[in-house]
Amino acid sequence: QVDLVESGGGLVQTGGSLRLSCRDSGSRFRFDAMGWYRQTPGAQRELVASITSDGTTTYGDSVKGRFTVSMNGRKAVYLQMNNLKPEDTAVYYCNALFSYGPIEAPQSHTYWGQGTQVTVSS
Repeated sequence: QVDLVESGGGLVQTGGSLRLSCRDSGSRFRFDAMGWYRQTPGAQRELVASITSDGTTTYGDSVKGRFTVSMNGRKAVYLQMNNLKPEDTAVYYCNALFSYGPIEAPQSHTYWGQGTQVTVSS
């Protein structure tokens, strides 16, 4: 029933900014981590940025210093993208991790959004 709905993608010129949003509209879950991945044709999906429920952030090397990830209520994640470059062109996927069960036998589910296109023109 998790439904990660993404928005904010689009076409911008080099040096511009976009803010991606993702929110779970389909469940009452509170996620332990959320983030963004991106993928271009012929390449593996790569981590852009992630954030845990305690606020710990991780950024891919290629976006560090330009992108900022944030979370709201463990239900939504945002990605502020500044100084965009053509190399940032990709489909961006929202990701959410939900952990459950006892610590003796932890389990987790990973959920993905449908993806939103970001295109940065030269």
